Amino acid sequence: MALSAQQIPRWFNSVKLSSFITATQCGKHFQRPGRTLLHGFSAQPQMSSDNCFLQWGFKTYRTSSLWNSSQSTNSSRQEIGSAQSTLLPSMNEQTQKTQKIPNFDSELSLEALDDLPPVSPLQPVSEEEAVQIIADPPLPPDTFTLRDYVDHSETLQKLVLLGVDLSKIEKHPDAANLLLRLDFEKDIKQILMFLKDLGIEDNQLGTYLTKNYAIFSEDLENLKTRVAYLQSKNFSKAHIAQMVRNAPFLLSFSVERLDNRLGFFQKELELSVKKTRDLVVRLPRLLTGSLEPVKENMKVYHLELGFKHNEIQHMITKVPKMLTANKRKLTETFDYVHNVMSIPHHLIVRFPQVFNTRLFKVKERHLFLTYLGRAQYDPTKPNYISLDKLVSVPDEIFCEEIAKASVQDFEKFLKTL
Repeated sequence: MALSAQQIPRWFNSVKLSSFITATQCGKHFQRPGRTLLHGFSAQPQMSSDNCFLQWGFKTYRTSSLWNSSQSTNSSRQEIGSAQSTLLPSMNEQTQKTQKIPNFDSELSLEALDDLPPVSPLQPVSEEEAVQIIADPPLPPDTFTLRDYVDHSETLQKLVLLGVDLSKIEKHPDAANLLLRLDFEKDIKQILMFLKDLGIEDNQLGTYLTKNYAIFSEDLENLKTRVAYLQSKNFSKAHIAQMVRNAPFLLSFSVERLDNRLGFFQKELELSVKKTRDLVVRLPRLLTGSLEPVKENMKVYHLELGFKHNEIQHMITKVPKMLTANKRKLTETFDYVHNVMSIPHHLIVRFPQVFNTRLFKVKERHLFLTYLGRAQYDPTKPNYISLDKLVSVPDEIFCEEIAKASVQDFEKFLKTL
C-alpha cells in the first residue's frame, strides 16, 4: 500500500527506532572496539543474518529528501530503495569473515551514544579481554581483619610467628596501612635486632610489638640516639630494657622530651638525681604519659589531704603510682583511713601502700576486726595492727595471724555486709 507524504516521516521514525534497537543487539556479536559509535571507527561483525545488516543500512541512511514536503511520494520511495540496494551486502560478502561497517554521521553518532544503555557489570568478559584488565591493588576497607591478608603477606606471617596479636593491632586505623607496606627484610628485621640487643627477649617481642607496632616507622638511628641519651644519664642497660618493656612507647619520644621529663620530676619533687632515676625506672610511664594527672595529684596531697612536702616525697618514692592514681580514689581512701579508722597522717606516710589498695578490701578487713574487737591501729598500745599488714597480706594470713579467726568465719561475716 502506498504511503502518503504525511505518513512517510512517522514511518521512517518507527523504522529508525527499530533499527537502532536491532543494531544494539547485533553489536553484542562485535568486538569491544566496535561498540564505539564515534565517527571514523569501524567494527568487524560476525554476521549471522541478512536482517542484521538490513537494520544497519536503515540506521546509517540519512536523507533530507524525506523531510522535504516538496518531494513526491514516489521519489521518496525510490531514494529509500536506492539506499537499501546500495547498503545491503550480497550473499558472497556475507560469507567473508570480516567486513567494515559504514561510518556514521557524527551528529547521529552522538545522539545514539547518548541513548545507548550502559554496559552491565554482569555482561560476560572473554579471556582475551580479562587478561588486558589492569586493576589497582585493593585498599583495606573500613572494617576488615588483618587475618585476611596473612596468606598474602610474608611480613604479617613472620610477625604472627613472633607472637604479635594482629587482632589488637587492627583496631588502630593506621596500623594496617603501615604493616602492609613494610618489607620484613628491609624494614622490620633491623628493628628486631636492635630490640634484642637492647635486652628484649624473644618471648617478649610479640607483646612489645603488639603495643608499639609504630616503632617500625621510626628511624633506626633516632632509636639508637635515644638509648645513648639514657645511658649518658647513668641508666644501666638492664634498667633501659626494663623501662622499654614496661613503657613500650618510651623509645618513640625524642631526646628533648625525655630530657624535659626528667628535669620536671627532679625540679617539681625536689629529688636528687639518683632518686629521680630510681623513680622513672620503677614507673617509666612517667616519661611517656601526660603530666596533668601528676600536677593535679600533687595539689591534692598538699591542699586537700594536708600532707607536707617532705611527706609527699617519701610516699611517692615508695609508691610511684601515687603520682598517676585516680584523684577520686585517693580522696575516698584517705577519707576512710583517716576519718573512719582514725589513723593520723604520719602513720599513713609510713605505709602509703594503702593508697594502692582497693578501698573495699580495706573496709571489709577493718569491719571484721571491729566486729572481733581487734581494730587497734595505735602503735603505742597492745595488739597494734599496722596498715602494711592490714592491706598487703592474703586472706589466710590475715585471718590466722591478725584477726585470730578462720577464713570461714571471715567469709560468713562478709555475707552479712
